[in-house]
Amino acid sequence: MRLTERLVRTLGLERFLVGDGPQPGPVVLHRRRVYILPSRTGLGFALLLALLLLGSTNYGNSLGFMLTFLLFGMAWATMHHTYRNLVRLRIQAGPAKPVFAGTPARFLVELDDAGADPAPRRALRVKLPDGAPVTVDVTGRDRAILTRPTTRRGWLDLGRFTIDSVYPLGLFRAWAHVDLGQRCLVFPRPAPPGGPPPSGAAQADRAGAAGRDGDDFAGFRGYQPGDAPRHVYWKGVARAYGLLTKQFGGDESEQLWLDLDATPGSDVEARLSRLCRWALDAEAAGIAFGLRLPGLRIDPGHGDAHLERVLTELALFRDGGATA
Repeated sequence: MRLTERLVRTLGLERFLVGDGPQPGPVVLHRRRVYILPSRTGLGFALLLALLLLGSTNYGNSLGFMLTFLLFGMAWATMHHTYRNLVRLRIQAGPAKPVFAGTPARFLVELDDAGADPAPRRALRVKLPDGAPVTVDVTGRDRAILTRPTTRRGWLDLGRFTIDSVYPLGLFRAWAHVDLGQRCLVFPRPAPPGGPPPSGAAQADRAGAAGRDGDDFAGFRGYQPGDAPRHVYWKGVARAYGLLTKQFGGDESEQLWLDLDATPGSDVEARLSRLCRWALDAEAAGIAFGLRLPGLRIDPGHGDAHLERVLTELALFRDGGATA
């Protein structure tokens, strides 16, 4: 344990420095949760007041005394305004949409006044420990968006953030630490486009039943002169796959299966990325697809809900088992 952490625990300053830990929202900033100290500007202002008081005392200057106490009264009123800018502020977590690894995750934080007589909150700053502050004025129910970089799939926690204010004159800084337990699902990073799934990873499911008027997708083959233009995989051309033709079964129902065990490669993360790419391409092409992972099977389908379910299972897959 580092010396600073040991000192914090010894002096009982955990709440002062890191807050109360994760709490389900909404969180209301009561008086015990808001801390206030002079800012650097405030310390300089206090030094100026001390010099004015010293000079006024030495020279017996009544105007100097009047100016000193006037400025002191202004600073005292400023301290109360800064503190009240945070007290009774209600903070709750908004939705965090899933993203792909490598794309920044966006966490929505909603802010409003929990008091009986709501008042505007000016120049509030919401900041992650390693991020830039986001400034927001709360005049009703407003929101701040915090971003965190993503490097790997799975759940990403937002963690603790700080909300503070130096309004109105910057002489004092009031702050509170908040952790709403927010998290965002990170899908695997899609592999670069590199061709349709090989026959081993895209397995045919032969149901033994007749197809629906020959409209069951069976796979791809190279384009041959005379193929119907409506069967050409035009989106594959845009992705530099080459000119491919979609094949459809008639007497047997065949559907696209994405199988982790049949996907080439030794690195699990690379194979999950490749499955993610194939799932996105199949959905874009309007092709029904299913997923097979160790201990999991998702029947073929299509649509946004089906795609999200497949990507979620890929994101939460644990090597050697099913999803987390």
